[in-house]
Amino acid sequence: MSTEPFALTDDDLTAINVSKALAADAVEKAGSGHPGTPISLAGVAYLLYQYEMKGDPADDRWLGRDRFVLSAGHASMLQYAQLALAGYGLEIEDLAALRTAGSLTPGHPEYGHTKGVETTTGPLGAGFSNAVGLAMAARFEHGLLDPAAPAGESVFDHYVYTVLGDGCMQEGVTSEAASLAGTQELGNLIAIYDDNDISIEGNTDIAFGEDPSARFEAYGWQVLDVDWTNGGTGYAEDYTALHEALVAARAETTRPSLIRLRTVIAWPSPTKQGTEGSHGAKLGAEEVAGLKEVLGLDPEASFQTAGILGYTREHAAARARAAREDWDARFEEWKAANPQGAALLARLQAQELPEGLDEALPTWEVGASVATRAASGKVLSAIGAVMPELWGGSADLAGSNNTSIAGAGSFLPASLAQKEGDGPYGRVLHFGIREHAMGGILNGIALDRLTRAYGGTFMVFSDYMRPAVRLAALMGLDTTFVWTHDSIGVGEDGPTHQPVEHLAALRAIPGLDVVRPGDANEAAAAWRTILSRRSRPAGIVLSRQNLPVTASAQAAAAGVAKGAYTLLEATDCHDEVTTPVVVLIATGSEVGVAAAAREVLQEAGTPTRVVSAPCLEWFAEQDEAYRAEVLPADAVKVSVEAGIAMGWREIVGASGAVVSLDHFGASAAGTLLFEEYGFTGENVAAVAKEALAQL
Repeated sequence: MSTEPFALTDDDLTAINVSKALAADAVEKAGSGHPGTPISLAGVAYLLYQYEMKGDPADDRWLGRDRFVLSAGHASMLQYAQLALAGYGLEIEDLAALRTAGSLTPGHPEYGHTKGVETTTGPLGAGFSNAVGLAMAARFEHGLLDPAAPAGESVFDHYVYTVLGDGCMQEGVTSEAASLAGTQELGNLIAIYDDNDISIEGNTDIAFGEDPSARFEAYGWQVLDVDWTNGGTGYAEDYTALHEALVAARAETTRPSLIRLRTVIAWPSPTKQGTEGSHGAKLGAEEVAGLKEVLGLDPEASFQTAGILGYTREHAAARARAAREDWDARFEEWKAANPQGAALLARLQAQELPEGLDEALPTWEVGASVATRAASGKVLSAIGAVMPELWGGSADLAGSNNTSIAGAGSFLPASLAQKEGDGPYGRVLHFGIREHAMGGILNGIALDRLTRAYGGTFMVFSDYMRPAVRLAALMGLDTTFVWTHDSIGVGEDGPTHQPVEHLAALRAIPGLDVVRPGDANEAAAAWRTILSRRSRPAGIVLSRQNLPVTASAQAAAAGVAKGAYTLLEATDCHDEVTTPVVVLIATGSEVGVAAAAREVLQEAGTPTRVVSAPCLEWFAEQDEAYRAEVLPADAVKVSVEAGIAMGWREIVGASGAVVSLDHFGASAAGTLLFEEYGFTGENVAAVAKEALAQL
């Protein structure tokens, strides 16, 4: 703990009061929003931005910066006010435009929209899980780029700060992520918990009676208490105490730290402090005027700065200059001493794939039989050898998901290392049975934009992580989700583990690529394409059961990236390629079923094409001419997929047919279920003949 005295200046205290008033004014003008927390925590955010965190308002993506995540995203004005005061590009006019169309200050912070915002937050607890991912990314990047430097002494080391409230504390994803963060001993993660006992419905005691401090201590966190309420007997915003808690948090290197800060929401608002009335609604003109009067500001003036902007922006800029001068010198020393690391960093920052990636991809002979989950595992191990920034794992399903890079150690604190290669910089992630947190943590890693992380589970459990998948799509992150056991082919585990509606449900998320390769070569090509796309997340959907290899490596490499392509062409009685009368469109394990149906139809004299469609989103990106070439307008189109029919009618058209599964499965062998539910060559051929007969 620091022995140097710490105190804010009178200008600092004025700036905090201005921040409180700005929050009240912005919400009042917008007519909606959440003023309470931005008012009561204004000093917390000011302390972080002006004294505690490393950052550069002139370069909000500076590699050496600390990261700040407002997990309580509804309190967006808490962050916006400090971004304006510190000079990150927001002006007072932007604060006055809170929650309005086209403004830089949307209702919740949005990544890529407002400078200085590290992640999109709002769904409670999501930001906290992102913060855990950012902290894990920092440690991995240290090991990737500067492994010889002691922990805490690399230019790539930094802290991750997050602010969360009672709502975040109650969400399950916070518990999942906090438990893993404690296990991982993430000493670079510092969370400030705004313990104000208020939520929308009133005092949190009606639904939240536990002791969060005891919970986090049990997770392996350092818990530090700062009580601004003096045990409920008064109120004093003790910034010295908060500063000392932050110093203690940074001094703890083997545990993440939770600072439990007891506050009164909306303090010092005259009549609404400490009430749910200040949480999610504007205060009202009379209350805002009363707040300003208590703060020593003009009660009649709106969006006043009290002449403080020059001071706060210069103060932040001066701290940034000092931090950059020190960091830049150390960075140049690192580059000179580590030319290979510097070259790797340049490639990662340019978002370029490594040389030799295509050559590293494994291939399989047509006619082989391989589960796509197994093929995916071989692909990961092969490309992992040439792509050191690739890392990932599973939610306790690595052996089933095939997500471990061969020969790689586990990402674990030294105290938990079990075999050679395990340690703080390992590449195999163990998320435990925490699918939701896994998704949020992967997003946090992706937000750092240097490495590529993936995480796996059974496809049916994508339901548990859907909120994180949606946020990945919303932010345009390159997160990769690995979902195996993708259909009734799971077999004897039964309907609880057999996805039926999941493909359609995931395709309904805008901006998500759902990739279901039909065989091993397509799985390799799918990974190659996913890794080349940096502005969208992808879910690769893989089979438990063996599938026949139908596509050559060359055909898969050429076709998969287009989303759908002609796998088997229609032929006439002389085995010459001809115009198809029927086009069978299939994904995943049903590509083999479509190939079997084609044989039946061809023998009956019906020229039939098989189109493999591993990714409908990629196919939709192709030009109209290509799509028309693959799916000719005059052909009868029949889709074949072991999931619900939703979405396929638009592709096959009014004259086409859909072979689908619109009910749950059963506990039986997958082969039996495929036959019973009509996923056989004979049945698909019969459906196609019936569609032809209706013309």
